[in-house]
Amino acid sequence: MEDRDTFVTLLDEDDNEVLFDLVLTFDYENRRYAALLPVGEVEGVGEDEVVLLEVVKENGEETFRSIDNEILLDEVFNEFMELFEELVDGEDE
Repeated sequence: MEDRDTFVTLLDEDDNEVLFDLVLTFDYENRRYAALLPVGEVEGVGEDEVVLLEVVKENGEETFRSIDNEILLDEVFNEFMELFEELVDGEDE
């Protein structure tokens, strides 16, 4: 698990740039995932709603890929919630 203070710019379906705050990256089932919070309004994403994407290496660079499998998305979300709660609890101590 990594905690980063980083912003990421991604393109939406209409090729508009959208700024996200990278909350954390983590491994689950031998794959890497990123939890992102939109900075500002993003269509289809609620306020304080996290976006989970798979981190993949393509041509030596890390890129993000959507998680299309609903079961896997639920599992990744549950893993994120556990890690995020540990992170928050650790800050409270």
